[in-house]
Amino acid sequence: MAVYGWLLSAIFVFWLVSYGYGKRRVHRAERTYRPAGRFVSVQGVKLHYTEAGEGRPVVFLHGGVLDGRDFDEALKLCAAGGRRALAFDRPGYGHSERPRGPRLTPMKQAELIHEALKELGIERPVIVGHSWSGLLALAYALRYPEDTAGIVTLGGGMYKEGYPAGRWDPVSVLAVLPVLGDLALHALLAALGPLAARGMLKATFAPEPVPQAYLRRALALWLRPSQFKANREDVLAFVPAAEALSPRYAEIRVPTVIVVGENDPFSTKEHSFRLHRELAGSRLMVLPDAAHMIPQHHPEETVKAAELVFALESEAGPSMANRPQEPGA
Repeated sequence: MAVYGWLLSAIFVFWLVSYGYGKRRVHRAERTYRPAGRFVSVQGVKLHYTEAGEGRPVVFLHGGVLDGRDFDEALKLCAAGGRRALAFDRPGYGHSERPRGPRLTPMKQAELIHEALKELGIERPVIVGHSWSGLLALAYALRYPEDTAGIVTLGGGMYKEGYPAGRWDPVSVLAVLPVLGDLALHALLAALGPLAARGMLKATFAPEPVPQAYLRRALALWLRPSQFKANREDVLAFVPAAEALSPRYAEIRVPTVIVVGENDPFSTKEHSFRLHRELAGSRLMVLPDAAHMIPQHHPEETVKAAELVFALESEAGPSMANRPQEPGA
């Protein structure tokens, strides 16, 4: 019994030290990376966004790691080209709040983004979704077709098949457990998170390098327990949402541009080809020297895809069906 007592005491001390260290890391991260944009409140939730330029709107939605600052370079380029560009921190990421209650699905996130845009006076934007937010962009187009000029998916995840972390991903399941999950996150992220995050980011960017500025932001912000939990909740929400929405993709009629890196190591490459086959009128851009993290390494191509949506929108409707077959389809 004495051994168990010492063991429990050691675990408690480890957790207490890790918790204190983790809290200091969070405070330091949030002092270092303060909000760079503005806030809009919808349904009692504050969403953070950055904005630049004037003209027809383009809205950028990041993937599952960091925040809207993923699109800093694309935002500048878009604004320089005569567009009003906005990049949101999705709920629970960056400096955006996450609503309490049931798991936040891509459909619910589309609703929050739509209401935020209405609050800001944004009408008929082009929605650009990277990685996890490929599904979010499709959900937006299905729910708000009259309020959507078109969509762009960048290395988007759109189908359940091949999704790397599904319903029973153990890290996600642990992270979202009531009470126990929070205790585990506060103890483990501070101690083990940086090493795991470096490996994950290297794999996510491969074969392209991880920008050092991105790595620093990820180690500071992504490893906050609140943001990591939001990410894990999104991971678990992906498969059920893809199952529900993917049979409806053919209903999408807004101009759609599908961008994928030729060297993308994930199943998002197959997802992009599949969506192009299933969605009449879509255009496929295969970037020969790109991998998965297109917003960071290829902002010019990101903006070109948005501009292609505007060009397709200006074409006569019937011509959308007469698409050429792009390489890689």
